[in-house]
Amino acid sequence: MSEAPTRYARTRGLRRHWYPITLTVLTFGTIAAFLFNLTANGWANSFYAAAVQAGSANWEAFLFGSLDSANAITVDKPPASLWLMALSARVFGFSSFSMLLPQVLLAGVSVLLIVHSLRLSLRSHVGPGLEKAAALGAGAIFAVSPVVAMMFRFNNPDALLVTLMIGAVVATQHALRTLTEARRRRSARRIVGWLVLAGVCLGLGFLTKQFQVLLIVPGLAVAWVLFARTSWPRRLLWLLVPLGSMIVSAGWWIALVELTPAGSRPYVGGSQSNSFLELTFGYNGFGRLTGNETGSVGGGGGGQGGGWGETGITRLFTGSFGQQASWFLPTALFFLVVTIVLLTLAEVARRRRVPTVTDGDQGTGRAVSASGAIGTGSLGAGLLMWGAWLIVTWLVLSNMNGIVHEYYTVALIPAIAAVIGLAVAVLLARDGFLPRLLLAVAWALTGAWQFIISSEMTGIPSILRWCVLIVSILGALVLIVTAHRRFGTALASVLVALAVLGSAAIPAQLAVRTIAGTTQGSIVTIAGTSAGLGGGPGGGGMPGGGAGPGGGTDGTPGGAGNSEAGRGGTGGMPGGAGGGGGMGGLLGASDPSDELTQLLEQDAADYTWVAATTGANQAAGYQLSLEEPVMAIGGFNGTDPSPTLAEFKQLVSEGTIHYYIGSGSGGQGPGGGSDSASSQIADWVEANYEATTVDSVSLYDLSAG
Repeated sequence: MSEAPTRYARTRGLRRHWYPITLTVLTFGTIAAFLFNLTANGWANSFYAAAVQAGSANWEAFLFGSLDSANAITVDKPPASLWLMALSARVFGFSSFSMLLPQVLLAGVSVLLIVHSLRLSLRSHVGPGLEKAAALGAGAIFAVSPVVAMMFRFNNPDALLVTLMIGAVVATQHALRTLTEARRRRSARRIVGWLVLAGVCLGLGFLTKQFQVLLIVPGLAVAWVLFARTSWPRRLLWLLVPLGSMIVSAGWWIALVELTPAGSRPYVGGSQSNSFLELTFGYNGFGRLTGNETGSVGGGGGGQGGGWGETGITRLFTGSFGQQASWFLPTALFFLVVTIVLLTLAEVARRRRVPTVTDGDQGTGRAVSASGAIGTGSLGAGLLMWGAWLIVTWLVLSNMNGIVHEYYTVALIPAIAAVIGLAVAVLLARDGFLPRLLLAVAWALTGAWQFIISSEMTGIPSILRWCVLIVSILGALVLIVTAHRRFGTALASVLVALAVLGSAAIPAQLAVRTIAGTTQGSIVTIAGTSAGLGGGPGGGGMPGGGAGPGGGTDGTPGGAGNSEAGRGGTGGMPGGAGGGGGMGGLLGASDPSDELTQLLEQDAADYTWVAATTGANQAAGYQLSLEEPVMAIGGFNGTDPSPTLAEFKQLVSEGTIHYYIGSGSGGQGPGGGSDSASSQIADWVEANYEATTVDSVSLYDLSAG
């Protein structure tokens, strides 16, 4: 007699707790999946791995983001992302796993933040069940995106940047909601707190990847100005809070670098004048847009993207760019337009139907709707913030003439996921034929686009591609046929859920292959990517015949770093000597033999730098093998004027550098032109010291002079 009530209680409990259970599975499932095979990525990007190793060994290197623990030169980015990884390395010991663990955890945090953001947007606007389901769907789209699976298991700054950008959106949403809900004086502290947090996220984002975090600021600012329920002067005044907290949270480090005497800190990598401000506005700033990047080996410039591919709004829909992140991009853009139109028409109709009253509680005299629902405002603000993020980032990435890589598109994924989640919830909450028709069109569009974009990729079974296409078209037709009211929202919700699952099949397959493969090098792409940069801009390698960008460990020569094992190896085809100075071996880390490592380790404790070599990736490979400081002459590209020839001579005379490592078979030659500091140093060493060849590497003992 008690079995039936017990079964009913279990079913009721499952219905009540389905959301926290599903959210837990989604979050921890994402983390668990990204942890799988994590160490196969090795040092991932050796450039940043060396900086993490240095930061885990020396606090000054930690603070400034130095490439080596002796603090010769920094990476060409601010150090915020390095701080997390270096702290993990200090706690667990420096290893591939401890370095990449924080990146994986950030994926889980990002999923939670996206889900929470959508719930804030949809609350009081759609039913609670639909609100939760749409939020979870957005989180799932983010989690299965292959470029997310790649970059949140990699040591580039993008994972932290994306998480902080999402955090800024959520904090702004909370500030808007708190301002809307509360009329009591003590609520001002909560509003200030959320706005301060939004500014801190932006400031830390700036210390992660500089100007890229500012791509979301227009949407946040406009959403606040339009949807903050207070007087216009107060709306503008409130904006000073996040602005101030952003300046403080980023400015302290900028001031530290700029005000510290040059001789008391490492050289600012990527700059030509040892200035972080120059790096910010030049190489990592406007130079990325115009292509005029002093010190870059890319050559850039011009209206066609220089050596970085064609510019224009179609860039992210074609080639390797499209294969990284465009799986749901057309759908998101379609949904964004549709939702804006529907909400605008609904607002116009509501204003005609509902009179306005004066908001006397605030004493502002502002005319507001008598039905001033929190839900409508929060939905509009959320859609504006996420939609502006999507549009601005898409347009900027599409028109960058300077250095731009395919993996930059990871910054689009949160906005794509959020816009789709918001739009689906809005359409499902509406009765009638039109919302179902729009959902059906979006479903068919997604399947057709994924069928097209996957046609040039490797490793995707034809049957999977055809199944996705056929199911999307048939499902869209069924959704249209069942749009009659008698079928209700429940059936439409089930069909939309199936649409999301079916549309995720190809991206999920690529994400699984990316996780199961190896992602290494400076330029990386997801598994199955059909095209890469090869030898890099300029058409030729660096002098010395360096290797091309590396992505795997035992791959085919040439292409950019593909994430799937067996493609994009570190040893590319040798570059020529000319061509304006292409990338050549700049992007592949050195891999010293045991014999060479043992030789370099001898008497290492007697020197500040066990060796010096041109280019940060070359230096990084030796440093990671030796766990001793190796000087990267010229920074990442070998083009930074640090050290100068005079400075290098002084260091040699003081006995602080043991060896100079020159170019060899597959090695790294001097960066820049013949008059660059790195070339002058190479010429001086070759003229004054005798070379010893060890495993095809030219080694100069600077202590023998």
